[in-house]
Amino acid sequence: MKSFKNKVAAITGAASGMGRELALELAQRGCHVALSDVNEKGLAETASMVGKFGVKVSTTKLDVSDRLAMNAWADQVATEFGQVNLVFNNAGVALGATLEKVKPEDFQWIMGINFWGVVWGTQAFLPHLKKSGDGHIVNISSLFGLMSQPTQGTYNASKFAVRGFTEALRQELDVDNCGVSATCVHPGGIRTNIARAAKLDPSIGKPGQDLEKARARFDKLLNATTANQAARKMIRAVECNQRRLLIGADAIFLDKLVRVLGTWYQPIVTFFFKKMMG
Repeated sequence: MKSFKNKVAAITGAASGMGRELALELAQRGCHVALSDVNEKGLAETASMVGKFGVKVSTTKLDVSDRLAMNAWADQVATEFGQVNLVFNNAGVALGATLEKVKPEDFQWIMGINFWGVVWGTQAFLPHLKKSGDGHIVNISSLFGLMSQPTQGTYNASKFAVRGFTEALRQELDVDNCGVSATCVHPGGIRTNIARAAKLDPSIGKPGQDLEKARARFDKLLNATTANQAARKMIRAVECNQRRLLIGADAIFLDKLVRVLGTWYQPIVTFFFKKMMG
């Protein structure tokens, strides 16, 4: 896809962060946008900002883990805009918990949004993308879809799953030669609200330890790259039809480290994690 003018993009998690920046960057390129999020206030703010560029904008309150709601939204977007060319399955949440103590409902919550939201978004929009003849799916994994870390096992599970799903999807689309492609995105530390909105289980800290200190440490890690820089790189990846996109020097470095060391990266991470936790 070399031009975004008069194309139509559907973006989940568009109330803030990378989703908002994607909407703004695409609108500046003449792309119409359909935005969704559970945060209606943030969604309205994004729509107001995007509307200044003279493109068509729609907003929908959406829980991406709800398959039927996702199907309805995809059909609504295709009907309202007449076509759909791009889907950014961007909505995501974080959870800090040990795998021994994580609550079943919390594990289901993070998988429902981070993984099943990507699956439902892909399946719901793919027929419309194929119909357009010029489509692209962008699924957001993470640096933690390339390597694991203690207390992030549920997040790792969801993001590794997105990686496997998207890489298989890309191969199937290549086989079909249907005019639709896919990119898996692995951001490192991005300045968004994900850390501040993360669920933190008491199992991740020592007895009596303030969980907000853990949140602050997590937030500090996510400060390497701005959401706008990430959005620009994703749009460029679509233009270049990249299979995988690493965002941030941290993602690039740690990806290489894991490739070189194999499973031996794990004791290194364990050592630094123990040191960080004191």
